[in-house]
Amino acid sequence: MRYQPHEYQRKAIQWVLDKPRSGLFLPMGMGKTSITLSAINELMYDYFSVMKVLIIAPIRVAQTTWPDEISKWDDMQHLTYARVLGTRQQRLKALKQDVDIYLINRENISWLVEEVGHDWPFDMVVIDELSSFKNPQAQRFKALRKVIPLVDRFIGLTGTPAPKGLPDLWPQVYLMDQGERLGRTLSTFRSRYLIPGRKNGYIVYEWLLQEGAKRRIYDAIGDICMSLKAEDWLKLPDCQYLTQEVVLSAQTMQQYHRFKREKILELCEDGVITAANAGVVTNKLLQFTAGAVYDETHEVRQIHTEKLEALEDLLEAANGQPVMVFYYFRHDYELIMEHFPDVNIRTIEDQQDVADWNAGKIDMLLVHPASVGHGLNLQQGGSIIIWYTLPNWNLELYLQANARLHRQGQKETVRIYHLIAKGTVDEDMMKSLEQKDVSQKALIEALKR
Repeated sequence: MRYQPHEYQRKAIQWVLDKPRSGLFLPMGMGKTSITLSAINELMYDYFSVMKVLIIAPIRVAQTTWPDEISKWDDMQHLTYARVLGTRQQRLKALKQDVDIYLINRENISWLVEEVGHDWPFDMVVIDELSSFKNPQAQRFKALRKVIPLVDRFIGLTGTPAPKGLPDLWPQVYLMDQGERLGRTLSTFRSRYLIPGRKNGYIVYEWLLQEGAKRRIYDAIGDICMSLKAEDWLKLPDCQYLTQEVVLSAQTMQQYHRFKREKILELCEDGVITAANAGVVTNKLLQFTAGAVYDETHEVRQIHTEKLEALEDLLEAANGQPVMVFYYFRHDYELIMEHFPDVNIRTIEDQQDVADWNAGKIDMLLVHPASVGHGLNLQQGGSIIIWYTLPNWNLELYLQANARLHRQGQKETVRIYHLIAKGTVDEDMMKSLEQKDVSQKALIEALKR
């Protein structure tokens, strides 16, 4: 089958061809992988301007998604590739192969830069999920920063470039232009576009946008970053976002409020909630609302079964249709498995699990959102998602996980259920995700109530 790009895909391909360094900020399901491969193919075999391409991706995506996409299209199957994955010996062996494309997971970028040094052989770099390089203090960013000037072409791919706000953009755009547009240092970027929010002395816990900064940032990067809305180009099925309210008993709610006070006092110095500790407290509260917590000895202590019973009700209402259930904590997984011994429950361990799900052979696919966030096509296996536990203020995980079913190829209305414990942090987090407001301010305000 030959690759026949849609109009918006042709537009994106031409954008990459015209821009030596660019960002494609395209929502999930719009074919970023095929767009990029088509551009690579033209640059290599029509323009002869690229010799070796390094693609940096989440490990599962590097392992399967890119190779699968290459083999999918007749006019791209001549592209050769090597997976720079596994042990050190396996990675070195892969690097010695004479191929067009080298696939590596982002965790090994520091190793690669150290191993290759100034003999950098790649004239083109692609980062699949550019937003994973949003932390300028991370080793992966620091390593790549050293070699980016040696690269002739760069493509950054992501559907969520700034899941926690525009301050996340600077490191990502820096990899495109070495600071030409938003500033050569993080300090310069902050002085141009941001103002300190909550702080303690010299320590700033959050950065806020200056008045008019959003438009100025968009104008600054508009010549190298392309963004398209899925709804403008794709005919996607309807998607319903539904809340299944879980009412905890009066006794359990008393326990919840006592637990919350204890954790704030335990984890927050002088009871003052900061961005640094708010996430930890929220993590504990999410465990509680899901039904179990880890005690002082790291043993699981079950507190209630209300969410398990609510999940049972939804499974019954599904009437035999496959459901994808997202959990966040290991003990969520264990309690669900224990509660539903007669249900055909699977997790995704390999490609066979993916194939079985898409073939309708699995009743409940029990998955952590981080394990299916990128690159997996699961839309053929079902249209019902149940969030047993919400991801801890992680908008990117939430959006990426939902897009496993709500994407091109889905033929049914997608129903996304959220099990929300009434009067708890669940409600605050759901509201923030709905408003796409996962700022530190929203987090801290939620804990104050």
